[in-house]
Amino acid sequence: MHSPFRSFSSLFATTLIMVLGAGLLTTYLGLSLAADGVQQLWIGGMMSAYYLGLVVGSKLGHKLIGRVGHIRTFVASAGMVTASALGHALTDDLQFWLVLRLLVGTGMMCQYMVLESWLNEQAESNQRGTVFASYMIVSYIGMVAGQTVLSFFPELGLEPLLLVGICYALCIVPIALTRRIHPAPLHPAPLKILPFWRQVPQSLTTILMAGGISGSFYGLAPAFAAGSGLSTKEIAVFMSATILAGLLAQWPMGKLSDKIPRSRLLRVNSALLGLLVLSMAILPISGPLLIAMTFCFGILAFTLYPLATALANQHIDPEERVALSATILLTFGIGATIGPLIASGLMQLLGNSMLYGYMAVACLILFIRLQRVNYNQKMAKRMLSQQQSSDYQVASGDLVSSPLAAALDPRVNEDLVQQQMRDETLTEPEPEASPQTAEKTAESADDVIVTEPSVAEGETQAQQGQRSATE
Repeated sequence: MHSPFRSFSSLFATTLIMVLGAGLLTTYLGLSLAADGVQQLWIGGMMSAYYLGLVVGSKLGHKLIGRVGHIRTFVASAGMVTASALGHALTDDLQFWLVLRLLVGTGMMCQYMVLESWLNEQAESNQRGTVFASYMIVSYIGMVAGQTVLSFFPELGLEPLLLVGICYALCIVPIALTRRIHPAPLHPAPLKILPFWRQVPQSLTTILMAGGISGSFYGLAPAFAAGSGLSTKEIAVFMSATILAGLLAQWPMGKLSDKIPRSRLLRVNSALLGLLVLSMAILPISGPLLIAMTFCFGILAFTLYPLATALANQHIDPEERVALSATILLTFGIGATIGPLIASGLMQLLGNSMLYGYMAVACLILFIRLQRVNYNQKMAKRMLSQQQSSDYQVASGDLVSSPLAAALDPRVNEDLVQQQMRDETLTEPEPEASPQTAEKTAESADDVIVTEPSVAEGETQAQQGQRSATE
């Protein structure tokens, strides 16, 4: 059995180079705008435009892959992203930068869809977990590497943009030269937003808030760090420590969620994260303490999404998971689009610390929502169990409550038995019928309740019982 790294080395190499360029570009733009004194609302708008592009790309990517295939879609998307990234060097017009960020987000989502669908289809069933774990590790390494590379350019000139363009150009090479067979074209996944919101409200609420927190951090944390007096190298360490914490926390949190109910973990996680970001917002923190706190932030913030996704899949039928994945991606994209706008507006009005103040409010809303949904679910289950216990009545068997029971009882009068079996009212007692006569009468009657063999057998047993009593 081949190692996943060897089997998918070309796709992993493409992912590493591509994510390195993406991480470098996001932090570079945030620091450049902050250094130029641009208002935080514009910085948040840049990140919102990027995530809006991801939402658009999630629909466009399916159509492109279905029409021209995976490699052509990836090459076309990489070319568009490369041109858009380098376009930031042509002008300082912020409105034009918004359009460029939208195009970068759209192209990158198409690239992600190519890579992940390729891995999902061609990974063996017994290796799929290892393959995607490796994919996530490579992605986190690429993001950390992007922050590290930025530390070599403290002046924030055009060199980082050139490196971003080089990364997006080089990421084409491994996937274009791969010897693996193309996967099958994708089909658009259906969206069932309202049904899933009613079915898994805790998960989708958490994913919405996690999108807002993650989008705000990636877009505005460099500006926050710069406003706190950190140098470019220190900002690179700040961002790298947070992302590295998210990487290291994935496996232990996954193991923990297999032993503790995930809904409880989400509530504890949101409460701890809310206390942490509140302290980061109101306390004057700097130096090693700031790095330690942002490391803890990465552990708590970047595990919300996988926990919520696992909880949602836990309560969904397997045939609905494709639609659920589409809904999750859309929900996260909406949160990541709105979050940076709100956080940047608060930062512009009340100061840089409101980045974490916004996160504290988001965590508070999330915790209250999770508590309320969990309480309502418990009350609904309790009421249902009480209703079932109060409505339960001990019922007798069908044989005890049916007229056939009288036919099997030798103590009753046979004439009464015949009246009950035939559902008739006899005004005068009839003479005792022989088994043969009773059987013929049952065959000719139209309103006999039970089946023919049961009636004949019941009358025979009643006659035998009455004959025994007479003797």
